[in-house]
Amino acid sequence: MEGSSLQNTHVKLLGFDLLSLKPSPMNSSTFYLNRNPVSRVEILGVITSRDQKPNKFIKFTVDDGTAAVTCILWLNQLSSPYFSSRQPATVRVLADLAKGMAADVQIGKVGRVRGRITSYRGELQVTVSDVVIERDPNAETLHWMDCLTLARRCYGG
Repeated sequence: MEGSSLQNTHVKLLGFDLLSLKPSPMNSSTFYLNRNPVSRVEILGVITSRDQKPNKFIKFTVDDGTAAVTCILWLNQLSSPYFSSRQPATVRVLADLAKGMAADVQIGKVGRVRGRITSYRGELQVTVSDVVIERDPNAETLHWMDCLTLARRCYGG
């Protein structure tokens, strides 16, 4: 599978692997994992910091033991020009979903985060599309095993 596109897949990665991705010189929204282009990621770890700007965003850190990854969940769906072309009912639903996810993000909880890989001021981060708080005590171990297996079999690692 090396060289094939993982572009439209949430690639399961450990924090260390995510932070070692190389940016594409041609496309600022694409990063490379062993010659595989990736733009979306799934990470899992303990939420170790949380900073919220009401009605704007919540910035939090997820630490899986290999690295701490900065995540940003936007809460400005009702005021952002990006969402202005969408139906008002759809925007309200997105705003409610984001508000619910933000309430779930608490320091000490284990969170599974999916989103786009982005760069802000030269640092990689995840622009969150969804966050799920894990209740399974084995979730972290299983995520590690999935990441190691996928790295060997699919990502060319």
